[in-house]
Amino acid sequence: MKFEIVGTLYAKFDEVRKTESFRTREFVIETSEENNGKTYLSYIKFQSTQDRVSIVDKFKTGDKVKVYFNIRGTKYEKDGKTNYFTNLDVWRMEEVGSASSQSAPPKFNQEPIDSFSSSDDSDNLPF
Repeated sequence: MKFEIVGTLYAKFDEVRKTESFRTREFVIETSEENNGKTYLSYIKFQSTQDRVSIVDKFKTGDKVKVYFNIRGTKYEKDGKTNYFTNLDVWRMEEVGSASSQSAPPKFNQEPIDSFSSSDDSDNLPF
């Protein structure tokens, strides 16, 4: 499944080589949510792997970004114990408001169609 989220780039970490052929890089975005007049901040850690470890290089801390990612889960067994890990694997990232983000599919307002025009002329289209 593909997901996306918008937030502020909060932290970037160095690339880590897990094995000779596998490398990762993590970063964190900050999001906020209003509920009952209070603002709640969330810090969400993502990972990029292999040829995508440089995806965060062109952004600086404080940039507002849109992150496209998949959710991946792994089962790990060691010494008779089983652990489960969940990773948010990034496959694309863009600055919000940049030219590249304008190529993403538009989000449509859910306003009533009659808000475009108060005219009774049925040939008058809103575009």
